[in-house]
Amino acid sequence: MTRSTPRTVLHRAAGSFAAAGLLAAASLAGAAAPAQAADTPVFTLGGPAETALHPYPENGRPKSSTVGISLNNPSEDEENGGFGGDFTLTFDLSGVAGVADVKLDGEANPDCKVTGTKAVCEDWGIWPGLQGAADLVVTAADGSESGDTGTITVTGQADGATFTPFTTRLTVGGPDLVMERLPFRTELTPGEKQQAPITFANRGTRDADGVLLTLRYSRGLDIPQRYSNCEYTVDDPDQPDFGSTTALCSVEGAFEAGATYTLATPLTLEATERAYYDTFLYRIEENSAAQRASQRAGAPFERGTGGVLKAVPVTKGTAARSTDLNPYDNQQDADFRTENTADFVAYGDQVAGPEGATVKADIGFRNEGPAWIGHIRSGEDVATVDFTVPQGASVTSKPERCRAVTADGKYREDQTSPAPRYVCDTSMTVRDGSGLDLPFELRVDKAMVGASGAVTVRNTWLQNPKLPFDPKPANNTAYLVLNGEGGSDSGGTTGGDDGGSGEPSTPPTSAPDPEESPSGDSGSSASTTSGGTAGTTGGSGGGLASTGSIALIGSGTAAAALLAGLVLFTAARRRAARHA
Repeated sequence: MTRSTPRTVLHRAAGSFAAAGLLAAASLAGAAAPAQAADTPVFTLGGPAETALHPYPENGRPKSSTVGISLNNPSEDEENGGFGGDFTLTFDLSGVAGVADVKLDGEANPDCKVTGTKAVCEDWGIWPGLQGAADLVVTAADGSESGDTGTITVTGQADGATFTPFTTRLTVGGPDLVMERLPFRTELTPGEKQQAPITFANRGTRDADGVLLTLRYSRGLDIPQRYSNCEYTVDDPDQPDFGSTTALCSVEGAFEAGATYTLATPLTLEATERAYYDTFLYRIEENSAAQRASQRAGAPFERGTGGVLKAVPVTKGTAARSTDLNPYDNQQDADFRTENTADFVAYGDQVAGPEGATVKADIGFRNEGPAWIGHIRSGEDVATVDFTVPQGASVTSKPERCRAVTADGKYREDQTSPAPRYVCDTSMTVRDGSGLDLPFELRVDKAMVGASGAVTVRNTWLQNPKLPFDPKPANNTAYLVLNGEGGSDSGGTTGGDDGGSGEPSTPPTSAPDPEESPSGDSGSSASTTSGGTAGTTGGSGGGLASTGSIALIGSGTAAAALLAGLVLFTAARRRAARHA
Protein backbone atom coordinates (compact mmCIF):
# COMPACT_ATOMS: atom_id res chain seq x y z
CA MET A 1 0.00 0.00 0.00
CA THR A 2 1.42 3.38 -0.96
CA ARG A 3 2.40 5.66 1.88
CA SER A 4 -0.10 8.48 2.36
CA THR A 5 2.39 11.25 1.64
CA PRO A 6 1.46 14.59 0.00
CA ARG A 7 2.93 13.34 -3.27
CA THR A 8 0.83 10.18 -3.08
CA VAL A 9 -2.26 12.26 -2.37
CA LEU A 10 -1.61 14.50 -5.38
CA HIS A 11 -1.04 11.53 -7.66
CA ARG A 12 -4.13 9.66 -6.60
CA ALA A 13 -6.33 12.74 -6.70
CA ALA A 14 -5.26 13.46 -10.26
CA GLY A 15 -6.02 9.88 -11.25
CA SER A 16 -8.85 8.22 -9.37
CA PHE A 17 -10.84 11.23 -8.18
CA ALA A 18 -10.39 13.86 -10.88
CA ALA A 19 -11.30 11.39 -13.61
CA ALA A 20 -14.61 10.79 -11.95
CA GLY A 21 -15.47 14.49 -12.23
CA LEU A 22 -15.97 17.46 -9.97
CA LEU A 23 -19.32 16.32 -8.69
CA ALA A 24 -18.67 12.61 -8.36
CA ALA A 25 -15.93 13.35 -5.83
CA ALA A 26 -18.55 14.20 -3.25
CA SER A 27 -19.74 10.58 -3.29
CA LEU A 28 -16.30 9.22 -2.44
CA ALA A 29 -16.28 10.44 1.15
CA GLY A 30 -18.40 7.60 2.49
CA ALA A 31 -21.03 7.72 5.22
CA ALA A 32 -21.01 10.25 8.02
CA ALA A 33 -18.88 9.24 11.00
CA PRO A 34 -20.52 8.60 14.37
CA ALA A 35 -19.83 10.93 17.26
CA GLN A 36 -16.69 10.06 19.23
CA ALA A 37 -14.70 11.49 22.10
CA ALA A 38 -12.94 14.70 21.15
CA ASP A 39 -9.48 13.14 21.64
CA THR A 40 -10.19 10.10 19.42
CA PRO A 41 -9.90 10.82 15.69
CA VAL A 42 -12.53 9.29 13.41
CA PHE A 43 -11.53 8.47 9.84
CA THR A 44 -14.09 7.66 7.15
CA LEU A 45 -13.56 5.04 4.47
CA GLY A 46 -15.30 5.64 1.15
CA GLY A 47 -15.40 4.97 -2.57
CA PRO A 48 -17.93 4.45 -5.37
CA ALA A 49 -21.26 3.07 -4.23
CA GLU A 50 -21.38 0.61 -7.15
CA THR A 51 -19.12 -0.48 -9.99
CA ALA A 52 -20.20 -2.30 -13.14
CA LEU A 53 -17.93 -5.06 -14.43
CA HIS A 54 -17.29 -6.00 -18.05
CA PRO A 55 -18.97 -9.38 -18.61
CA TYR A 56 -16.55 -12.31 -18.79
CA PRO A 57 -15.66 -12.71 -22.49
CA GLU A 58 -16.11 -15.84 -24.57
CA ASN A 59 -12.56 -15.40 -25.84
CA GLY A 60 -9.58 -13.54 -24.50
CA ARG A 61 -8.88 -12.03 -21.10
CA PRO A 62 -11.52 -10.18 -19.09
CA LYS A 63 -11.33 -6.41 -18.95
CA SER A 64 -10.69 -4.89 -15.59
CA SER A 65 -12.12 -1.93 -13.72
CA THR A 66 -10.60 -0.02 -10.80
CA VAL A 67 -12.38 0.68 -7.53
CA GLY A 68 -10.62 3.51 -5.69
CA ILE A 69 -11.03 3.30 -1.92
CA SER A 70 -10.62 6.64 -0.16
CA LEU A 71 -9.81 7.65 3.40
CA ASN A 72 -10.98 10.94 4.88
CA ASN A 73 -9.36 12.68 7.82
CA PRO A 74 -11.84 15.48 8.68
CA SER A 75 -9.29 17.63 10.52
CA GLU A 76 -8.88 21.15 9.11
CA ASP A 77 -5.53 21.63 10.86
CA GLU A 78 -3.06 21.18 8.02
CA GLU A 79 -0.02 21.24 10.31
CA ASN A 80 -1.12 19.32 13.40
CA GLY A 81 -4.22 17.38 12.34
CA GLY A 82 -2.46 14.34 10.90
CA PHE A 83 -2.47 10.88 12.48
CA GLY A 84 1.06 9.62 13.02
CA GLY A 85 0.46 5.95 13.76
CA ASP A 86 0.26 2.56 12.05
CA PHE A 87 -3.10 1.45 10.70
CA THR A 88 -4.54 -1.59 8.91
CA LEU A 89 -7.30 -1.82 6.31
CA THR A 90 -9.12 -5.12 5.82
CA PHE A 91 -11.20 -5.99 2.75
CA ASP A 92 -13.85 -8.72 3.10
CA LEU A 93 -14.11 -10.25 -0.39
CA SER A 94 -16.41 -13.14 0.50
CA GLY A 95 -19.45 -11.24 -0.79
CA VAL A 96 -18.15 -11.25 -4.39
CA ALA A 97 -17.06 -14.90 -4.56
CA GLY A 98 -18.10 -16.27 -7.97
CA VAL A 99 -19.02 -12.76 -9.08
CA ALA A 100 -15.68 -10.98 -9.33
CA ASP A 101 -11.96 -11.57 -9.01
CA VAL A 102 -10.17 -8.92 -6.96
CA LYS A 103 -6.53 -7.90 -6.91
CA LEU A 104 -4.75 -4.91 -5.45
CA ASP A 105 -2.57 -2.84 -7.72
CA GLY A 106 0.88 -4.05 -6.70
CA GLU A 107 2.66 -0.88 -7.80
CA ALA A 108 0.24 1.45 -6.05
CA ASN A 109 -0.29 -0.80 -3.02
CA PRO A 110 2.99 -2.59 -2.20
CA ASP A 111 2.00 -3.22 1.42
CA CYS A 112 -1.19 -5.14 0.61
CA LYS A 113 -1.74 -8.88 0.46
CA VAL A 114 -4.73 -10.91 -0.77
CA THR A 115 -5.36 -14.29 0.87
CA GLY A 116 -8.46 -16.17 -0.20
CA THR A 117 -11.49 -14.01 0.50
CA LYS A 118 -9.60 -11.40 2.49
CA ALA A 119 -7.16 -8.62 1.63
CA VAL A 120 -5.09 -6.72 4.20
CA CYS A 121 -3.19 -3.44 3.72
CA GLU A 122 -0.83 -1.93 6.27
CA ASP A 123 0.27 1.70 6.27
CA TRP A 124 1.40 4.60 8.44
CA GLY A 125 0.15 8.16 8.72
CA ILE A 126 -3.14 9.77 7.66
CA TRP A 127 -2.96 13.36 6.44
CA PRO A 128 -5.83 15.85 6.90
CA GLY A 129 -8.35 15.76 4.07
CA LEU A 130 -9.50 13.21 1.53
CA GLN A 131 -6.85 10.83 0.20
CA GLY A 132 -6.52 7.60 -1.73
CA ALA A 133 -6.20 4.48 0.43
CA ALA A 134 -6.12 1.55 -2.03
CA ASP A 135 -6.97 0.71 -5.64
CA LEU A 136 -8.85 -2.56 -6.21
CA VAL A 137 -8.48 -4.08 -9.67
CA VAL A 138 -11.67 -6.05 -10.35
CA THR A 139 -12.82 -8.32 -13.19
CA ALA A 140 -15.87 -10.51 -13.71
CA ALA A 141 -15.27 -14.07 -12.51
CA ASP A 142 -15.20 -16.94 -14.99
CA GLY A 143 -18.69 -18.42 -15.02
CA SER A 144 -20.41 -15.27 -13.84
CA GLU A 145 -23.44 -13.99 -15.70
CA SER A 146 -24.81 -10.55 -16.45
CA GLY A 147 -26.70 -9.28 -13.44
CA ASP A 148 -24.66 -11.18 -10.83
CA THR A 149 -23.84 -8.90 -7.94
CA GLY A 150 -22.01 -8.83 -4.60
CA THR A 151 -20.40 -6.49 -2.08
CA ILE A 152 -16.97 -5.75 -0.62
CA THR A 153 -16.74 -4.33 2.91
CA VAL A 154 -13.72 -2.31 4.01
CA THR A 155 -12.85 -1.81 7.68
CA GLY A 156 -9.94 -0.11 9.42
CA GLN A 157 -8.09 -0.52 12.69
CA ALA A 158 -5.49 1.55 14.56
CA ASP A 159 -4.55 2.19 18.16
CA GLY A 160 -6.01 5.52 19.21
CA ALA A 161 -8.30 5.95 16.19
CA THR A 162 -11.69 4.82 14.87
CA PHE A 163 -12.64 4.01 11.27
CA THR A 164 -16.11 4.22 9.76
CA PRO A 165 -16.48 1.12 7.52
CA PHE A 166 -17.55 1.25 3.89
CA THR A 167 -19.33 -1.18 1.57
CA THR A 168 -19.20 -1.06 -2.22
CA ARG A 169 -21.17 -3.19 -4.69
CA LEU A 170 -19.88 -4.96 -7.82
CA THR A 171 -22.33 -5.98 -10.57
CA VAL A 172 -21.60 -7.87 -13.77
CA GLY A 173 -22.83 -5.95 -16.81
CA GLY A 174 -25.05 -2.93 -16.70
CA PRO A 175 -25.77 0.26 -18.56
CA ASP A 176 -22.86 2.36 -19.79
CA LEU A 177 -24.11 5.92 -20.11
CA VAL A 178 -21.86 8.10 -22.25
CA MET A 179 -22.26 11.87 -22.47
CA GLU A 180 -21.56 13.39 -25.87
CA ARG A 181 -19.54 16.62 -26.12
CA LEU A 182 -21.46 19.64 -27.41
CA PRO A 183 -19.89 22.12 -29.89
CA PHE A 184 -20.33 25.26 -27.78
CA ARG A 185 -19.20 28.74 -28.75
CA THR A 186 -16.67 29.51 -26.04
CA GLU A 187 -15.81 33.17 -26.77
CA LEU A 188 -18.85 35.12 -25.59
CA THR A 189 -20.22 38.55 -24.75
CA PRO A 190 -22.45 39.35 -21.73
CA GLY A 191 -26.07 38.45 -22.43
CA GLU A 192 -25.23 36.00 -25.22
CA LYS A 193 -27.33 32.82 -25.27
CA GLN A 194 -26.87 29.46 -26.98
CA GLN A 195 -28.68 26.15 -27.00
CA ALA A 196 -27.42 23.09 -25.15
CA PRO A 197 -29.07 19.98 -26.65
CA ILE A 198 -27.70 17.50 -24.10
CA THR A 199 -27.21 14.13 -25.85
CA PHE A 200 -26.13 10.80 -24.35
CA ALA A 201 -25.97 7.12 -25.29
CA ASN A 202 -26.30 3.82 -23.46
CA ARG A 203 -23.49 1.58 -24.67
CA GLY A 204 -23.89 -1.01 -21.95
CA THR A 205 -25.35 -4.51 -21.67
CA ARG A 206 -28.71 -3.62 -20.17
CA ASP A 207 -31.25 -0.80 -20.11
CA ALA A 208 -31.00 2.08 -17.64
CA ASP A 209 -34.07 2.52 -15.45
CA GLY A 210 -34.22 6.31 -15.47
CA VAL A 211 -31.27 8.69 -15.65
CA LEU A 212 -29.92 11.43 -13.40
CA LEU A 213 -28.73 14.46 -15.36
CA THR A 214 -26.37 16.68 -13.36
CA LEU A 215 -25.70 20.24 -14.51
CA ARG A 216 -23.17 22.50 -12.78
CA TYR A 217 -22.39 25.98 -14.04
CA SER A 218 -20.23 28.67 -12.47
CA ARG A 219 -21.36 32.11 -11.34
CA GLY A 220 -21.19 33.89 -14.69
CA LEU A 221 -23.50 31.41 -16.48
CA ASP A 222 -27.20 30.72 -16.14
CA ILE A 223 -29.82 28.28 -17.40
CA PRO A 224 -33.09 30.24 -17.03
CA GLN A 225 -35.37 27.18 -17.10
CA ARG A 226 -36.28 25.67 -13.73
CA TYR A 227 -37.82 22.24 -14.37
CA SER A 228 -40.18 20.55 -11.92
CA ASN A 229 -38.23 17.27 -12.09
CA CYS A 230 -34.99 19.08 -11.25
CA GLU A 231 -33.72 20.33 -7.90
CA TYR A 232 -31.29 23.24 -7.57
CA THR A 233 -28.69 24.55 -5.15
CA VAL A 234 -26.18 27.45 -5.19
CA ASP A 235 -22.79 27.46 -3.51
CA ASP A 236 -22.64 29.13 -0.11
CA PRO A 237 -21.69 32.80 -0.75
CA ASP A 238 -19.49 32.76 2.36
CA GLN A 239 -17.28 30.02 0.94
CA PRO A 240 -14.39 30.67 -1.52
CA ASP A 241 -15.99 28.62 -4.25
CA PHE A 242 -17.12 29.44 -7.76
CA GLY A 243 -20.63 30.53 -6.81
CA SER A 244 -21.85 27.64 -8.93
CA THR A 245 -25.41 26.42 -9.42
CA THR A 246 -25.99 22.67 -9.42
CA ALA A 247 -29.11 21.08 -10.90
CA LEU A 248 -30.03 17.40 -10.40
CA CYS A 249 -32.66 16.28 -12.90
CA SER A 250 -34.38 12.91 -12.53
CA VAL A 251 -35.57 11.82 -15.99
CA GLU A 252 -37.92 8.86 -16.06
CA GLY A 253 -37.97 6.12 -18.69
CA ALA A 254 -36.25 2.96 -19.86
CA PHE A 255 -33.09 4.02 -21.70
CA GLU A 256 -32.26 1.07 -23.90
CA ALA A 257 -28.82 -0.41 -24.38
CA GLY A 258 -27.49 0.59 -27.80
CA ALA A 259 -29.69 3.71 -28.06
CA THR A 260 -28.87 7.42 -28.12
CA TYR A 261 -31.05 10.10 -26.52
CA THR A 262 -31.33 13.88 -26.50
CA LEU A 263 -33.44 16.36 -24.60
CA ALA A 264 -36.91 16.96 -26.00
CA THR A 265 -36.21 20.71 -25.73
CA PRO A 266 -32.62 21.98 -25.63
CA LEU A 267 -31.47 23.90 -22.59
CA THR A 268 -30.57 27.57 -22.91
CA LEU A 269 -27.11 28.50 -21.65
CA GLU A 270 -26.61 32.24 -21.05
CA ALA A 271 -23.50 34.31 -20.30
CA THR A 272 -24.71 36.82 -17.71
CA GLU A 273 -23.46 40.37 -17.13
CA ARG A 274 -21.01 39.05 -14.52
CA ALA A 275 -19.43 36.36 -16.73
CA TYR A 276 -15.67 36.28 -17.30
CA TYR A 277 -14.02 32.84 -16.96
CA ASP A 278 -16.70 30.18 -16.53
CA THR A 279 -17.28 26.44 -16.75
CA PHE A 280 -20.32 24.30 -17.56
CA LEU A 281 -20.29 20.64 -16.50
CA TYR A 282 -22.91 18.14 -17.67
CA ARG A 283 -23.07 14.52 -16.44
CA ILE A 284 -25.32 11.50 -16.90
CA GLU A 285 -25.82 8.50 -14.60
CA GLU A 286 -28.45 5.88 -13.94
CA ASN A 287 -30.94 7.33 -11.49
CA SER A 288 -31.23 5.95 -7.98
CA ALA A 289 -31.88 7.24 -4.48
CA ALA A 290 -28.27 6.51 -3.53
CA GLN A 291 -26.94 8.39 -6.54
CA ARG A 292 -29.11 11.43 -5.82
CA ALA A 293 -28.06 11.44 -2.18
CA SER A 294 -24.37 11.25 -3.05
CA GLN A 295 -24.68 14.11 -5.55
CA ARG A 296 -26.54 16.27 -3.04
CA ALA A 297 -23.62 15.81 -0.62
CA GLY A 298 -25.72 17.28 2.18
CA ALA A 299 -26.40 20.60 0.42
CA PRO A 300 -29.92 22.10 0.53
CA PHE A 301 -31.78 21.79 -2.79
CA GLU A 302 -35.03 23.38 -3.99
CA ARG A 303 -37.27 21.86 -6.64
CA GLY A 304 -38.06 23.83 -9.78
CA THR A 305 -41.62 24.87 -10.66
CA GLY A 306 -41.53 24.79 -14.47
CA GLY A 307 -42.28 22.05 -16.98
CA VAL A 308 -40.87 18.52 -17.04
CA LEU A 309 -37.45 17.89 -18.57
CA LYS A 310 -37.66 14.90 -20.91
CA ALA A 311 -35.26 12.92 -23.09
CA VAL A 312 -36.26 11.34 -26.41
CA PRO A 313 -34.48 8.71 -28.52
CA VAL A 314 -32.35 9.78 -31.45
CA THR A 315 -31.39 6.26 -32.52
CA LYS A 316 -32.20 2.79 -31.27
CA GLY A 317 -30.13 -0.34 -31.47
CA THR A 318 -30.00 -3.90 -30.24
CA ALA A 319 -28.43 -4.54 -26.87
CA ALA A 320 -24.84 -5.31 -27.71
CA ARG A 321 -21.88 -5.76 -25.45
CA SER A 322 -20.12 -2.50 -24.82
CA THR A 323 -16.44 -2.07 -25.45
CA ASP A 324 -16.26 -0.37 -22.07
CA LEU A 325 -18.36 -0.09 -18.97
CA ASN A 326 -16.70 3.15 -18.04
CA PRO A 327 -18.01 5.59 -15.42
CA TYR A 328 -15.43 8.19 -16.51
CA ASP A 329 -17.12 8.95 -19.83
CA ASN A 330 -20.39 10.03 -18.22
CA GLN A 331 -19.30 13.63 -18.01
CA GLN A 332 -18.29 16.51 -20.26
CA ASP A 333 -17.47 20.12 -19.53
CA ALA A 334 -16.77 23.31 -21.42
CA ASP A 335 -14.85 26.47 -20.54
CA PHE A 336 -16.03 29.92 -21.60
CA ARG A 337 -14.31 33.28 -21.84
CA THR A 338 -16.64 36.29 -21.84
CA GLU A 339 -15.47 39.72 -22.95
CA ASN A 340 -16.00 41.59 -19.70
CA THR A 341 -14.30 43.62 -16.97
CA ALA A 342 -14.13 43.88 -13.18
CA ASP A 343 -13.26 47.08 -11.32
CA PHE A 344 -11.15 46.34 -8.23
CA VAL A 345 -11.30 49.43 -5.95
CA ALA A 346 -8.80 49.70 -3.09
CA TYR A 347 -9.81 51.36 0.16
CA GLY A 348 -7.65 52.73 2.94
CA ASP A 349 -8.33 54.26 6.32
CA GLN A 350 -7.61 57.28 8.54
CA VAL A 351 -6.54 56.55 12.11
CA ALA A 352 -4.93 58.59 14.88
CA GLY A 353 -3.22 58.11 18.21
CA PRO A 354 -0.37 59.46 20.37
CA GLU A 355 3.02 57.81 20.69
CA GLY A 356 2.74 54.38 22.29
CA ALA A 357 -0.92 53.92 21.37
CA THR A 358 -2.24 50.99 19.31
CA VAL A 359 -4.65 51.87 16.53
CA LYS A 360 -6.88 49.65 14.43
CA ALA A 361 -7.09 50.10 10.67
CA ASP A 362 -9.34 48.42 8.10
CA ILE A 363 -7.97 48.26 4.55
CA GLY A 364 -8.64 46.14 1.48
CA PHE A 365 -10.57 46.33 -1.77
CA ARG A 366 -13.97 45.72 -3.34
CA ASN A 367 -14.87 44.21 -6.69
CA GLU A 368 -17.33 46.70 -8.16
CA GLY A 369 -17.95 44.39 -11.10
CA PRO A 370 -19.66 43.81 -13.31
CA ALA A 371 -17.72 40.51 -13.64
CA TRP A 372 -16.75 37.98 -11.03
CA ILE A 373 -13.19 36.66 -11.35
CA GLY A 374 -12.30 33.03 -10.67
CA HIS A 375 -9.32 30.91 -11.68
CA ILE A 376 -11.36 27.76 -12.09
CA ARG A 377 -8.75 25.51 -13.66
CA SER A 378 -5.49 26.65 -12.07
CA GLY A 379 -6.80 27.48 -8.61
CA GLU A 380 -4.37 30.40 -8.42
CA ASP A 381 -5.06 33.47 -6.34
CA VAL A 382 -6.84 36.25 -8.24
CA ALA A 383 -5.01 39.25 -6.79
CA THR A 384 -2.78 40.56 -4.00
CA VAL A 385 -3.25 43.47 -1.64
CA ASP A 386 0.12 45.20 -1.18
CA PHE A 387 0.33 47.34 1.97
CA THR A 388 3.18 49.68 2.94
CA VAL A 389 3.29 50.56 6.64
CA PRO A 390 3.22 54.32 7.35
CA GLN A 391 6.41 55.80 8.75
CA GLY A 392 6.43 56.12 12.52
CA ALA A 393 4.34 52.96 13.01
CA SER A 394 4.83 49.22 13.27
CA VAL A 395 2.35 46.39 12.78
CA THR A 396 1.44 44.49 15.94
CA SER A 397 -1.34 42.33 14.49
CA LYS A 398 -2.09 41.25 10.91
CA PRO A 399 -4.57 38.94 9.16
CA GLU A 400 -3.40 35.34 8.88
CA ARG A 401 -3.42 35.46 5.07
CA CYS A 402 -0.87 38.32 5.03
CA ARG A 403 2.89 37.82 5.06
CA ALA A 404 5.72 40.22 5.74
CA VAL A 405 8.12 41.26 2.96
CA THR A 406 10.97 43.72 2.70
CA ALA A 407 10.42 47.34 1.71
CA ASP A 408 10.99 46.50 -1.96
CA GLY A 409 8.74 43.43 -1.88
CA LYS A 410 11.38 40.73 -1.49
CA TYR A 411 11.09 37.56 0.55
CA ARG A 412 11.51 38.05 4.29
CA GLU A 413 12.50 35.17 6.55
CA ASP A 414 11.34 36.91 9.72
CA GLN A 415 7.55 36.72 9.90
CA THR A 416 7.16 37.66 13.57
CA SER A 417 8.74 41.09 14.07
CA PRO A 418 7.23 44.21 12.44
CA ALA A 419 7.96 44.62 8.72
CA PRO A 420 7.86 47.66 6.42
CA ARG A 421 5.48 46.01 3.97
CA TYR A 422 2.88 43.22 3.81
CA VAL A 423 1.28 41.30 0.95
CA CYS A 424 -2.10 39.56 1.32
CA ASP A 425 -3.39 37.17 -1.33
CA THR A 426 -7.03 36.66 -2.22
CA SER A 427 -8.47 33.20 -2.79
CA MET A 428 -8.94 31.73 -6.27
CA THR A 429 -12.24 33.60 -6.61
CA VAL A 430 -13.40 37.17 -6.10
CA ARG A 431 -17.12 37.56 -6.65
CA ASP A 432 -18.79 40.71 -7.86
CA GLY A 433 -19.80 42.81 -4.88
CA SER A 434 -17.23 41.06 -2.70
CA GLY A 435 -13.55 41.67 -2.04
CA LEU A 436 -11.03 41.40 0.75
CA ASP A 437 -11.25 43.10 4.18
CA LEU A 438 -7.99 43.24 6.09
CA PRO A 439 -7.94 44.42 9.74
CA PHE A 440 -4.49 45.54 10.95
CA GLU A 441 -3.33 46.84 14.31
CA LEU A 442 -0.44 49.29 14.43
CA ARG A 443 1.57 50.80 17.25
CA VAL A 444 2.37 54.52 16.98
CA ASP A 445 6.13 54.56 17.58
CA LYS A 446 6.58 58.21 16.64
CA ALA A 447 3.80 60.73 16.14
CA MET A 448 4.23 62.11 12.61
CA VAL A 449 1.57 64.34 11.11
CA GLY A 450 0.08 62.84 7.93
CA ALA A 451 2.26 59.74 7.60
CA SER A 452 0.71 57.40 5.06
CA GLY A 453 1.12 53.97 3.57
CA ALA A 454 -0.21 52.81 0.23
CA VAL A 455 -2.82 50.06 -0.10
CA THR A 456 -2.67 48.64 -3.62
CA VAL A 457 -4.62 45.76 -5.11
CA ARG A 458 -2.55 44.28 -7.91
CA ASN A 459 -1.66 41.14 -9.82
CA THR A 460 0.08 38.44 -7.79
CA TRP A 461 3.20 38.95 -9.93
CA LEU A 462 5.13 41.92 -8.57
CA GLN A 463 6.93 42.43 -11.89
CA ASN A 464 3.61 42.66 -13.71
CA PRO A 465 1.23 44.39 -11.27
CA LYS A 466 -1.53 45.30 -13.73
CA LEU A 467 -4.82 43.46 -13.30
CA PRO A 468 -5.68 42.32 -16.85
CA PHE A 469 -9.44 42.55 -16.33
CA ASP A 470 -9.52 45.96 -14.57
CA PRO A 471 -10.18 48.98 -16.84
CA LYS A 472 -9.62 51.54 -14.05
CA PRO A 473 -6.12 51.11 -12.59
CA ALA A 474 -6.19 54.59 -11.02
CA ASN A 475 -8.46 53.38 -8.19
CA ASN A 476 -6.34 50.30 -7.45
CA THR A 477 -4.41 52.32 -4.85
CA ALA A 478 -5.66 53.98 -1.65
CA TYR A 479 -3.89 55.12 1.50
CA LEU A 480 -3.79 54.42 5.20
CA VAL A 481 -3.24 57.86 6.75
CA LEU A 482 -1.88 57.91 10.30
CA ASN A 483 -2.38 61.09 12.34
CA GLY A 484 -3.59 63.35 9.59
CA GLU A 485 -3.24 67.06 10.32
CA GLY A 486 -4.31 67.50 13.95
CA GLY A 487 -5.09 63.78 14.25
CA SER A 488 -2.49 62.99 16.90
CA ASP A 489 -4.19 65.35 19.35
CA SER A 490 -7.21 63.06 19.57
CA GLY A 491 -5.34 60.42 21.56
CA GLY A 492 -6.63 56.91 22.30
CA THR A 493 -7.36 54.16 19.82
CA THR A 494 -9.53 54.58 16.76
CA GLY A 495 -11.36 51.89 14.86
CA GLY A 496 -10.98 53.31 11.39
CA ASP A 497 -14.59 54.31 10.86
CA ASP A 498 -13.70 56.48 7.89
CA GLY A 499 -12.00 53.77 5.89
CA GLY A 500 -14.43 50.88 5.66
CA SER A 501 -16.80 52.22 3.04
CA GLY A 502 -14.97 50.76 0.10
CA GLU A 503 -13.91 54.20 -1.14
CA PRO A 504 -10.16 54.85 -1.56
CA SER A 505 -8.75 57.40 0.85
CA THR A 506 -7.21 60.57 -0.58
CA PRO A 507 -3.54 60.05 -1.49
CA PRO A 508 -0.88 62.45 -0.16
CA THR A 509 0.32 65.02 -2.67
CA SER A 510 3.80 63.49 -2.64
CA ALA A 511 2.55 60.05 -3.68
CA PRO A 512 3.44 58.73 -7.13
CA ASP A 513 0.75 58.24 -9.74
CA PRO A 514 -0.14 54.50 -9.76
CA GLU A 515 -0.17 54.63 -13.56
CA GLU A 516 3.45 55.85 -13.57
CA SER A 517 4.81 53.63 -10.78
CA PRO A 518 7.70 51.46 -11.98
CA SER A 519 6.85 47.76 -12.07
CA GLY A 520 10.00 46.15 -13.36
CA ASP A 521 13.34 47.20 -11.89
CA SER A 522 13.82 48.11 -8.26
CA GLY A 523 16.79 50.40 -8.81
CA SER A 524 19.02 50.93 -5.81
CA SER A 525 16.26 50.99 -3.20
CA ALA A 526 17.25 49.62 0.21
CA SER A 527 15.17 49.19 3.37
CA THR A 528 16.08 50.03 6.92
CA THR A 529 14.17 49.45 10.12
CA SER A 530 14.72 50.75 13.63
CA GLY A 531 12.58 50.06 16.65
CA GLY A 532 9.82 48.73 14.41
CA THR A 533 9.67 51.93 12.34
CA ALA A 534 10.09 51.36 8.61
CA GLY A 535 11.95 53.80 6.40
CA THR A 536 13.59 53.76 2.98
CA THR A 537 16.60 55.21 1.29
CA GLY A 538 17.64 54.89 -2.28
CA GLY A 539 18.40 56.42 -5.63
CA SER A 540 16.27 57.22 -8.64
CA GLY A 541 15.22 53.65 -9.36
CA GLY A 542 11.79 53.94 -7.75
CA GLY A 543 12.39 53.70 -4.01
CA LEU A 544 9.42 54.19 -1.68
CA ALA A 545 8.34 57.78 -1.15
CA SER A 546 9.30 59.39 2.15
CA THR A 547 5.66 59.31 3.25
CA GLY A 548 5.64 55.52 3.02
CA SER A 549 3.64 55.53 -0.24
CA ILE A 550 4.20 52.51 -2.44
CA ALA A 551 5.83 52.25 -5.84
CA LEU A 552 5.33 48.83 -7.43
CA ILE A 553 8.91 47.78 -7.96
CA GLY A 554 10.90 44.57 -7.98
CA SER A 555 13.99 42.99 -9.49
CA GLY A 556 13.96 39.66 -11.25
CA THR A 557 15.36 38.05 -8.11
CA ALA A 558 12.64 39.60 -5.95
CA ALA A 559 9.92 38.42 -8.28
CA ALA A 560 11.37 34.92 -8.36
CA ALA A 561 11.57 34.77 -4.58
CA LEU A 562 8.04 36.08 -4.19
CA LEU A 563 6.74 33.65 -6.80
CA ALA A 564 8.42 30.75 -5.02
CA GLY A 565 6.68 31.78 -1.82
CA LEU A 566 3.35 32.01 -3.60
CA VAL A 567 3.75 28.57 -5.14
CA LEU A 568 4.60 26.99 -1.79
CA PHE A 569 1.72 28.78 -0.08
CA THR A 570 -0.77 27.74 -2.78
CA ALA A 571 0.45 24.15 -2.95
CA ALA A 572 0.20 23.71 0.80
CA ARG A 573 -3.36 25.02 0.80
CA ARG A 574 -4.52 23.09 -2.24
CA ARG A 575 -3.85 19.57 -1.09
CA ALA A 576 -4.95 17.21 -3.86
CA ALA A 577 -7.79 15.63 -1.91
CA ARG A 578 -9.45 19.02 -1.67
CA HIS A 579 -9.69 19.29 -5.49
CA ALA A 580 -11.18 16.14 -6.54
